Amino acid sequence: MIKKALHLNQGKDDPDALTSFFDEIHTIAQGLATARDARIHTDNEAPVSLPSNESIVQLIHQARRILFPDFFFQTAPATANLAHCLAREIMELYDNLSTQVGLSLRHNRLQAAQPDHGSNKRGSETAIDFLRALFEIKRLLTADMCAAMEGDPAARSFDEVICSYPGFSAITVYRLAHKLHVLRVPLIPRIMTEYAHSLTGIDIHPGAEIGESFFIDHGTGVVVGETTEIGDRVRLYQGVTLGALSLSKHEIALFKNKKRHPTIEDDVIIYSNATILGAEAVIGARSIIGGNVWITERVPADTKVLLEKPKLIFIGNNGHKTSPTQEAEK
Repeated sequence: MIKKALHLNQGKDDPDALTSFFDEIHTIAQGLATARDARIHTDNEAPVSLPSNESIVQLIHQARRILFPDFFFQTAPATANLAHCLAREIMELYDNLSTQVGLSLRHNRLQAAQPDHGSNKRGSETAIDFLRALFEIKRLLTADMCAAMEGDPAARSFDEVICSYPGFSAITVYRLAHKLHVLRVPLIPRIMTEYAHSLTGIDIHPGAEIGESFFIDHGTGVVVGETTEIGDRVRLYQGVTLGALSLSKHEIALFKNKKRHPTIEDDVIIYSNATILGAEAVIGARSIIGGNVWITERVPADTKVLLEKPKLIFIGNNGHKTSPTQEAEK
């Protein structure tokens, strides 16, 4: 195949250079094949495939068709035929999910040098548990849709929210991924939420705990960390970070399984580009957090946190400085 490619290119490239490079190709390939980093490579006696990213993206689309059949089937099924179409889609989702979960579990065990026992069986059981949870996921997403309609005057219909709002798309994938996270499925939940992140600019870790009626308005640049806890009826705007404080290498090992991210209680509104960091940052219920603030401590319930109004200075071509008030008085 390599020789054929070189032959096809000889009309426009230097044949001698290509022939010389052909000799190098095997050296390059051999070097790459043997350049293994012990930190990231496990040389298993029986290597196992990772879950397929393509199949996991397909899982998301399959679940969306089941949850919202009027919107994501290529042709919306007739009411009389809906149950049959959903049953077929559920079986296809079961087949795909059980396979991918089985691969994920087997790979996880072999990486930890543990024997593989029952990965396929647990993959099947996990897929069934996930499918049984779809009705509850649909209930949560319906509440999220209502929060978008109530919280955004620009929202004209549920159709618009479902089909076009990046915040709702990211929340949908999060709710699916979170259930798999709760079912202790490795790797797949992160692949799901990072796929949503790549599409929407909204980064929600599947381990975060998020209550009902959650709304992200606009959404670009929102980050919600792994141990974040969010109550009911919370609204976030673009650029909000619910993150962790930076840790040293020693601290990272100590905090791997501990809470590192904020808690946001019920009915909180957080405006754009607010940064709330660390487990000590608990935002009390019904509080309003203004844009561009930086918080690392507790905020009592029913509190507004705002920056003082900055002073604007206008500088003309002559270098003369004036305030907006002075300009208005001219």
